[in-house]
Order: sequence, then structure tokens, then C-alpha cells
Amino acid sequence: MAKKEMDVVKGLDLQRYMGRWYEIASFPSFFQPRNGENTRATYTLNSSEGTVHVLNETWSDGKRSFIEGSAFKADPKSDEAKLKVKFYVPPFLPIIPVTGNYWVLFVDDDYQYALVGEPTRKNLWILSRNTQIDEEIYKQLVERAKEEGYDVSKLHKTPQSDPPPLGEEGPKDTKGIWWIKSIFGK
Repeated sequence: MAKKEMDVVKGLDLQRYMGRWYEIASFPSFFQPRNGENTRATYTLNSSEGTVHVLNETWSDGKRSFIEGSAFKADPKSDEAKLKVKFYVPPFLPIIPVTGNYWVLFVDDDYQYALVGEPTRKNLWILSRNTQIDEEIYKQLVERAKEEGYDVSKLHKTPQSDPPPLGEEGPKDTKGIWWIKSIFGK
């Protein structure tokens, strides 16, 4: 039995969608360290080209790993929130762009949490503007994913520390406390 076509957000306001999102839960991905935590994405609109700069970060054993890419509408004429994301994946040489689908299945009216998937249903993300999400909202998003044909038993909650690590800098040490030190300026 063919699964029904997924419902995606129509008329996504890209400007409001920009900024930082914390990964609350996801299907574990090939690209992410298994013990990744504090995973987040930061989106910046490049209005001249109509593309979005994507910065995905995760911390593993106190070390920050990141990958950058760009996102663009799969069909510029459509009002559906179906984006393509192109990442340049090291350490392969020459650098091979890996393109994936990024479908916004749900975003609340205030753009505070989002459910993101893609057509094969092999990837799913629950994102929030904050490091924690209300359990009731989480359950609603999981239920929504289930309705769209996702196997939600594969969802893995991402550990998020509060406060989150600071920005892009910080020694690549393995103690996992460099960001606490940086908060106190030591």
C-alpha cells in the first residue's frame, strides 16, 4: 500500500524561520557523531540569491563538529516548504556536495518549534528555538510525524545542556567544559 503524500507547510515565511534551532529529537543520522549532543542549526537568509546558509553544529566529547551548506527552494514557483540542502562534505577529496531534501512538515504560528522530514521518511527532526520543549508539544509533534507515515520508534532525543555552548569558538578539547570556562572568562 502506497503511503499518502506528505503534508508540508504552505507559505513558509523564510525570514521568520531564520536563526537558531535546537534539535530536540531526530532519527540518528549517518553524518552525526553517535554521542552528539547540543546539536543545533543556524539559518541565515542570503536575500540577494534567495538561498539560506546552513550551519549545523554538534558537540561530541566536548569537541565541536560542524558542517555548512546552503538551502534553496526545490521549486521556486511552489508555495510548499520543500527545500533542498546542499552540504559540502569533508573529508572526501575532491569535496563532494551531498544534496538532501528538507521538508517543513509543521511549524507553529510563532515559529517556536518545527517538524522537519523528507520524502523517503528516513530522516526526521524535531526542532525548537529553546533547548527544551514542553512534553505536551513534543507528543503532538511525534503524533503528527506518525500521521505522516514516520516510524517514530526510531526517534532519539538529543541531549541539550542549559545554557547551551557558546558560539563557534572554543578549544577543541575533550573536557567538555571549555564553554563553561568561557562563560566565566577563565
